[in-house]
Amino acid sequence: MSRIQEQFQHFSSIKKSVIIPYITPEFPVKGVSVPLILALEAAGAGMIEVGIPFSDPLADGPIIQHSSEIAIRNGATLTKVLDIVKEARTKTSIPLILMGYVNPIIHYGFDRFFADAAAAGVDGLIIPDLPPEESEEFRALCVKHGISSIFLIAPTSSDERIRYIDEISTDFTYCVSVTGVTGARTAFGGNFDEFLVRVKLHTKKPFVVGFGIRGKEQVDHILLTANGVVVGSALIQAIAGCTSVGDVNTAAAAFISSLK
Repeated sequence: MSRIQEQFQHFSSIKKSVIIPYITPEFPVKGVSVPLILALEAAGAGMIEVGIPFSDPLADGPIIQHSSEIAIRNGATLTKVLDIVKEARTKTSIPLILMGYVNPIIHYGFDRFFADAAAAGVDGLIIPDLPPEESEEFRALCVKHGISSIFLIAPTSSDERIRYIDEISTDFTYCVSVTGVTGARTAFGGNFDEFLVRVKLHTKKPFVVGFGIRGKEQVDHILLTANGVVVGSALIQAIAGCTSVGDVNTAAAAFISSLK
């Protein structure tokens, strides 16, 4: 059983849902990444989504785009991200899921990337600009190296496509709450609840919801149907003004605690 499966089972057994913070490595200050992962786990996070900073992040809104720019200035290359995961893995067994774009991985080399990711202790991969229909090589390498492949379900996805994405995803699926880019929102579309019910009806694996989640009221509402939530832009905003590792950890822990 994978660490991701174990975590879903554990949280289900204690009747809690999984909160998954998204972090941009080396943001807002250099050297923060591993301490931040540990602080988020201590605050109650069930998994951590670790971004791979990229100069052209098509699925991300201005908040995460800006954090990626700072992270790149602070030295957050793909190699550095894998080093961060490797170091974190010596201190924690919390599932670590990389979220990034296919370009840097192609440049790194698919075979080399998967071997290095597995060796570092990566648990899962989300590649939003890799179409599921063109993911056969990606999925085969995930299976070979014991890494979970996670695909996105959009509000516009048909019932048939929801079933397909659930089938090809390894441990869980990721529902995009809105059609558009990441970014904290005050409300979702009028058909949002209907969308979540459709996903629940047509999936067999756990599913989480991300994009646009900013506070406890939204989290509580989503978790009536979903197995977990991903919180990214709102967390990035909460730590953006911090200037030390300690301040980042304190702000991040307080934010995660406010969602529970």
